[in-house]
Amino acid sequence: MTTAESVILLDDDGARLGTADKATVHTAETPLHLAFSCHVLGPDGTVLVTRRALSKRTWPGVWTNSVCGHPGPGEDPTDAVRRRARFELGLELEDVELVVPDFRYRATDASGVVENEICPIWTARAVGDVRPNPDEVMDHAWVTLDALRRAVDAAPWALSPWLVSSAPALPFLDGGGS
Repeated sequence: MTTAESVILLDDDGARLGTADKATVHTAETPLHLAFSCHVLGPDGTVLVTRRALSKRTWPGVWTNSVCGHPGPGEDPTDAVRRRARFELGLELEDVELVVPDFRYRATDASGVVENEICPIWTARAVGDVRPNPDEVMDHAWVTLDALRRAVDAAPWALSPWLVSSAPALPFLDGGGS
């Protein structure tokens, strides 16, 4: 049995207003809500990037950060990051750390669906091998930080807008490497 996933609605200052069904909230007039993004870092100085499944409603087939999602009402944010990593990547995480607490973006997909999120950014380390859920992830790669920086600069159209717009704030992409 599948249960409906809820998102946490926010006002412009980030205060919680209530919840809404995730399946109905993402429209051409998506209200501001809480999300998260996580970059999984490898022991060799790489970062995991994923390509969204073609069946995704927004930004299908686009390369993005390792994992993203929405914390549920009352869910600890770290637990939400771990939950989505297990669901999307079949991956357990360690050293989950909040690195950009106040990232916010608004972007419109080619289909007209708007993302409008306060989206804290996390980093973590992988435990085990990536086993992607094909409904979420069609491909993945471990890339060097320099390669990711170059991709953001050279081909932002091939990447998710949240990855591109957050890149300048990411401490591990500061130009100094890992």
